[in-house]
Amino acid sequence: MRHPAHQRDRSYAPRGMRLPAAADWVGFGTTKFLEMVGDGRMPPGKLVDGCRVWDRFKLDECFDALPDEDGASGSGWGAVA
Repeated sequence: MRHPAHQRDRSYAPRGMRLPAAADWVGFGTTKFLEMVGDGRMPPGKLVDGCRVWDRFKLDECFDALPDEDGASGSGWGAVA
């Protein structure tokens, strides 16, 4: 039995994600995610034929730019080498 794409288990993450998947990708609920989109901490997404999708690469970039617990921006791993 074939399941719709949104119900299938995937062994990979799609490049473009709808709202629930995009919010989940960065570890937030949809309400918090949309708040972060509104204030610029997360990307606005792309509008494709009236459907908003988020690029997982841009989500990763924005997540990386969020401050760490100590208030520093980014992960700081570049200085560890």
